[in-house]
Parts: sequence; structure tokens; C-alpha cells
Amino acid sequence: MQFDNSSIYQSRIFKTTTLCPTYRTMLRIFTLAAAVVSLFLLAGCNTVSISTNQALGVPTYPPNLNPAAIPILTKPPTRSHLRLGDIKAEPSSDGVSAAQITQSLQKAAAKLGADAVVIVYDRNEILGAMVSGPWWGRSVQTYTGRVIVGVAIKYQ
Repeated sequence: MQFDNSSIYQSRIFKTTTLCPTYRTMLRIFTLAAAVVSLFLLAGCNTVSISTNQALGVPTYPPNLNPAAIPILTKPPTRSHLRLGDIKAEPSSDGVSAAQITQSLQKAAAKLGADAVVIVYDRNEILGAMVSGPWWGRSVQTYTGRVIVGVAIKYQ
């Protein structure tokens, strides 16, 4: 007895279905979107939020074209300098590297035209709070995060 393979492929289980071109396009888009979302979830969002305050009464300087050359100092320099403003950095998580924070501070200082940044504050502090529960038994949960404050300076 000879076995016939054609009958298996013609059965309902093994029948190949042809998809409409619009369904194929939608399936490809959905697959691509799922891959992008997975990538973002696995990589995480390690960013540094930067805010700057320019000092009043200080002349404005053109941006520094080489941010990587701006040193980050932990003590004020002995050279005569002018305070251009404050730079506040808030990393989004503990996973943010020191190199990312340094680079963000340097970019912000470059926009102010600074020659250096002096770190004056680097601590964890309460950034916000959430109140939950009924009125008779509320609870408050605080959120802490790292905050770095630097002073952008221009040498005279």
C-alpha cells in the first residue's frame, strides 16, 4: 500500500491560507510596533532632566562649541570668574550613569557659554508625594530622587 501525501495537505488543518495584502501590511506594522515597544521596555528610560537659571545682570556669551571640553569641578577655582547661572540635573533613575549626568551638565553649560561647572549640591531629596486611601485612613507615600546643582562659570 502506497501512502499519498497529497490528501494530508488538502485537509482542512494543513490548508494554506492567503492573506489579503492589507492584512499583511497591518500584521507587519503590528509586529514592528510590538518590537519597538519591547525594545523600549527592555532598555528603560535613563534620562537626565536639566533646568537652567541664568543669573541676572550678567552679560550673555555665545555658546561654547565644544561641550566635552567643559570641566566639572567639585571646588570653586582660584582663578577670577563670573557666575553665569545655575544648572539643575535630575536623573530619572539610579541606573543613569555618571557619564550621562556629566554630559548633560556640560551641554547645558555650553548653551550658557560657560568655561566650567562647579558642583555645589549633590543629594537625594523628596521630589513629590502621593496621598491615597479614604479620608479616615489616608497614607502619604513620598518619592525621592537625586538632584545635582552646578554653577556655570566664565573665567575672566
